[in-house]
Amino acid sequence: MALQGIENIGSMASLLISGPLMGGFAIFFLTISRGGEAKFEQLFDGFKAYSTYLVAYLLMAVFVLLWALLLIVPGIVAALSYSMTYFILADNPTISASAALKRSKELMIGNKGKYFFLMLRFFGWMILAVLSCGIGLLWLLPYIHVSTAKFYDDIKGVDLEPATDTIS
Repeated sequence: MALQGIENIGSMASLLISGPLMGGFAIFFLTISRGGEAKFEQLFDGFKAYSTYLVAYLLMAVFVLLWALLLIVPGIVAALSYSMTYFILADNPTISASAALKRSKELMIGNKGKYFFLMLRFFGWMILAVLSCGIGLLWLLPYIHVSTAKFYDDIKGVDLEPATDTIS
């Protein structure tokens, strides 16, 4: 968000680093949700497969935008369909961005409603976090990300016992 404040260059820089950062977040929060030892450096692990995460981010943005042009609801459904893409890439570093999007779409068949209502549960908390001048977001955002990682493991069918190793 800070990069977007820089005139002309900011939005382009934000576009170029958002995908890999989201990938790093997925790796970091999957490690936490699986009981591993998360390290700060993992937040930047998305840059190890920079092009894959960038392409995934761009494809998601284009697909969601195209669906949103029809109406808002199809755009929301598309966003829900592709919401597990970064977790899939974190679990399978060799998979392509388009294959990860396809896999996310398959995983979310029958689970979009569950995920939507999971995210809807955080709406009131989000309002309270914003009313606290954003301080509450320091606790809420990690909670939302770990909940999403747990949701991913649940729909993927992963055994939810704590893991002894970490994702790298």
